[in-house]
Amino acid sequence: MVSLFCCPLCAAPLERNQRAYTCPNGHCFDVAREGYVHLLPANRKHSKAPGDDKGMVTARNRFLSKDYYAPLRQALCALALDHTGGSAAVLDSGCGEGYYTAGIYAALTGAGRTVALAGIDLSKPSVRLAAKRVPAGEFAVASAYHLPVADRSVDLLLNCFSPLALEEFRRVLRPGGTFLYVVPAASHLWELKQVLYDRPYPNQEQEIPYEGFAYETVVPVDTRLEVAGEDLPDLFQMTPYYWKTPKEGAQRLAALEGLTVQASFRIHVFRREG
Repeated sequence: MVSLFCCPLCAAPLERNQRAYTCPNGHCFDVAREGYVHLLPANRKHSKAPGDDKGMVTARNRFLSKDYYAPLRQALCALALDHTGGSAAVLDSGCGEGYYTAGIYAALTGAGRTVALAGIDLSKPSVRLAAKRVPAGEFAVASAYHLPVADRSVDLLLNCFSPLALEEFRRVLRPGGTFLYVVPAASHLWELKQVLYDRPYPNQEQEIPYEGFAYETVVPVDTRLEVAGEDLPDLFQMTPYYWKTPKEGAQRLAALEGLTVQASFRIHVFRREG
């Protein structure tokens, strides 16, 4: 079957079968047992195991699977339905373990749409889980800065808390295609930061126009979470704070049985100009 992916070595279209992806120039990429493919050339692999490690991925997967961030997923699903037609090619750049990818796929197919869906991430543990979540999709270990996707082939591109590779996003989106960019709002996880740091500061919120994109709107998503038990250390471990927190802050968090936390997101909606 024809794939949304193209060859990372020569940019030719890839043909997908049960065991491998192949291109007309003879390049071949094996499909892993879990259903994903590795499309990150060795000369673009800057560490032995790039991307989020297994501990962070496992913590995030446990936390998200309990639907704490369901309001964000629901908002993304609604936007996906509003900005696609009867058939759509969807790319999740920085798909993680596929929580939002799976939600969008279910929403579109549930509405009777024909969907070709692909997700990429640098983290092999993440992509492995994403492929299990959405067996009908395509998932690859790949870089957002060298997307293995053809020019102007994508109708809807999702980027959720992931690197902003604007040149590549402009390249792969069709004119009129939609780009959903999810970032943390000023007060996101504020109560968690108050526990971890002596002087926490709010996230910076900006509305920046990007060349080649028309700014359509910013959709706010705000919710209060009651996080307790093992879910609290999972929330901590899935954030960048896990690597930046002083020992004393981590100890204060570990002493808590639960915490009420504000989760605040902003979905910036862009349209690719022709």
